[in-house]
Amino acid sequence: MTTAYCFDLDGTLTRQELLPLIASSVGLEDEISVLTQATIDGLLPFDKSFKLRVRLLRDARLDWIHEVLEEQVEFDPNILDFIERHRAQSFVVTGSLDLWVRPVLDKLGIQSFTSRARFDTQGNLEGVEHILHKGDAISALRGQFDRIVAVGEGMNDVPMFEAADWRIAYGGVHKPNKTLVKLSDFLLHDGKALCRLLNTL
Repeated sequence: MTTAYCFDLDGTLTRQELLPLIASSVGLEDEISVLTQATIDGLLPFDKSFKLRVRLLRDARLDWIHEVLEEQVEFDPNILDFIERHRAQSFVVTGSLDLWVRPVLDKLGIQSFTSRARFDTQGNLEGVEHILHKGDAISALRGQFDRIVAVGEGMNDVPMFEAADWRIAYGGVHKPNKTLVKLSDFLLHDGKALCRLLNTL
């Protein structure tokens, strides 16, 4: 039986939420953090919150964003080791913009499903071309795998959990969303414990 492992990116694979880091490049950390937390808590729908956050960050240049992410993003080494040993079966499923998080995705070296952005030739954000619905990522993998395991922590992971076979709410960075916890088969807060569980599923 073949299994796909689908991981949320921000606060699941990474030890930080990425948009607040991106916001630091243009001095909007507080504003973005408030919107990010409201989205994680389910107070704002992801699509609406995401468009607001992108609008706030339109002035952030792509080279600034990449520099911040390359210097500051940290990963849980246990989860990285698991991914390294299951590279063909591991996928990033993130609502973040592809071009913003490219350095992080390149470090992970696995296939990803992302939202897509439009940038002009100067590296400035023009708009959002496509916002990822995480359930669509699971649907896209259905024909390739017998079973799909989803790992996440935020409200925007709910569609991924609803479409997956096994659902793990992971609080390695912050407390998982309550709705997500209700949908989950497992609730874990430690990277080692998460990887032990993934190896048994």
